Amino acid sequence: MPDKKPANENPPKKELTYIEKVWHTVAIVALLVVAILIARVAFNVLLMVLAGSLIAVYFHGLGDIIERRTKWNRTLCMCISVIGSFMILGTLLWFMGTTIQGQVAILSESLPQTISNLKAKLAEGPIGAKILDYFSGDNTDKLFATAQSFFSTSFGVLGNIYIILFLGIFFTTHPSLYKDGIIKLFPKNNKPMAQKVIDRTSQALKGWLKGMMLSMVLITVMLTTGLSIIGIPVALVLALMTGLLKVVPNFGSLAAMIPGVLIALTKDVNTAIITALLYMISQTIVSNVVTPLIQKKMINIPPALTIISQVIMGTLSGVLGIILAVPLLSIFIILADELYVKKINPDEAEPIAKNRALGSD
Repeated sequence: MPDKKPANENPPKKELTYIEKVWHTVAIVALLVVAILIARVAFNVLLMVLAGSLIAVYFHGLGDIIERRTKWNRTLCMCISVIGSFMILGTLLWFMGTTIQGQVAILSESLPQTISNLKAKLAEGPIGAKILDYFSGDNTDKLFATAQSFFSTSFGVLGNIYIILFLGIFFTTHPSLYKDGIIKLFPKNNKPMAQKVIDRTSQALKGWLKGMMLSMVLITVMLTTGLSIIGIPVALVLALMTGLLKVVPNFGSLAAMIPGVLIALTKDVNTAIITALLYMISQTIVSNVVTPLIQKKMINIPPALTIISQVIMGTLSGVLGIILAVPLLSIFIILADELYVKKINPDEAEPIAKNRALGSD
């Protein structure tokens, strides 16, 4: 009888042809490209979720302060926090809207003429002529194209604001629903660690918001007073612009100083120098004295890491990425500390209570 082949012997594998290999390679590359594009869009969505979370953190932080001061019901304190914030914002816009509108009109009329006068003065010297030549023609087109891509967003500015505002309201009304949902995603033995990370992140974001908002108010008041004394005609608008751009560390202060100095040049060079010194002194006081005192219990982030994160986030997600670079970097540092550093250096771990104290100030 002929020998029977073993039943478990695997049949010979059919080798792919060259065309099939090419199609398989193309399919893999296409899937990778699609995955990268989806990840980039999803990353912008996650940034909007983080921005909405910051709004919720603000409302809950203000509600905590009201509750500690008055001992009222938590729900009542949260209602006062949300409704009061919108009422204060609306009242400020109502009383200051006319002044701001008038100064914006003056600024929009005077700034182009100031830039034209500056170009004429630069053209008189050889160095200025080279600067004008560099920023003209193709270089200008490249600069505007870079700026457009740098400050672009996925859904547009108004769409992003709409989504972020409603996310913040939803997170404010039912925070435990989303927090408990995240914790449920972890195994039972990792739930305490997830709770710890969420608590540390919440306290760090509260500290960042507290320092940022007070810094914005202080820089606005200081510049409004100083520019009015110097005699700059649109002091309030320039100060508000600087206060709003304070949310962008490093680059925001530099960008806010440019229109103020250009407007001061319409008077004389000495006024422009005094204006520049006013900007630098006020920024130095707020950044190196006031903000560190407020955020002293927040995570200590090296300045180089802040700039690197801003450049990366600005390239990936535009202006929203630049604004959220610092809080996002704080979250990454907390995750690295809890998931890696504390496991390899348990004796050098930073006490959690130090971060929890942020909410009690």
